[in-house]
Amino acid sequence: MLRHHTLQAAAALAYYFVLSAIPSVIFLSAIVGFIPLPNLFGHILGLMARLLPPATMQAAYPIVNDIVSSRRITWLSFGMLGTIWTASSAFDAMIEALDIAYDAPDDRPIWKTRLLAVGLAAISGGLLLVAFAVNLVGPRFGDWLAARLELSAVFVAIWPFLRWTIAIGFAVLAVEIIYFLAPNVKQRFAATLPGAVLSVAAWNGLSSVLGFYFRHFANYNRTYGALAGLIAFMVWLYWTSFALLVGAELNAELAKESKKGRVLPRGAPSEHSSESHPLPVDRAA
Repeated sequence: MLRHHTLQAAAALAYYFVLSAIPSVIFLSAIVGFIPLPNLFGHILGLMARLLPPATMQAAYPIVNDIVSSRRITWLSFGMLGTIWTASSAFDAMIEALDIAYDAPDDRPIWKTRLLAVGLAAISGGLLLVAFAVNLVGPRFGDWLAARLELSAVFVAIWPFLRWTIAIGFAVLAVEIIYFLAPNVKQRFAATLPGAVLSVAAWNGLSSVLGFYFRHFANYNRTYGALAGLIAFMVWLYWTSFALLVGAELNAELAKESKKGRVLPRGAPSEHSSESHPLPVDRAA
């Protein structure tokens, strides 16, 4: 981690994620506005308040209210363009950071990595939204679903635990997809699981610790004034990016250990091909 300057790379990722935050909120609010459920966006904000620092949510509420009260179609088109560009920039930087973690040279063309970044932003964002949605429906959703589908009482009893399992599973899957597709290395999808589990566990732990610190010890309002919410948000994104990179470093070390200190780039011949085992040369000749 020290050799790859992981802390500095996490700071760069946090910068790009801050740039993508507002367009993402605009796009999300426009999408939610077309869903015929009462106060759905308010429930989503309440769930986000459990993860984000309190000062950040206090600063975000006025912006979100202005967005929601504006015209939906206009914001939808603007939010889509802004989100695609800025979120892909964040994931483009993540691709570079993961290549460094794996010590893998990236010879892919720029247009290919940019399209990959857009795809990663869409896929991981969709999976994380599913994880949020499962938490959003709450424990009583099991009763409603059991009544509609005629499920047994066992399903109702295990649903409060099942929804957390589904949410964590989708979060781990989103991180696994990033680890599998982003770096320019040849690897099995299952090999990315240890780092993804570590990353999600570290992210949850760091979020809890930061939330406790912001509520009881930190006083960013005195130091940063009106920028307190933004600074707290950047700190949270910084440690979120750090958790992602730590999981990637673990996967990289495990891959190097299993492949005798080296990893193969994508498109390279496998270790069992004829190029990896050249034909013997006649020494006498």
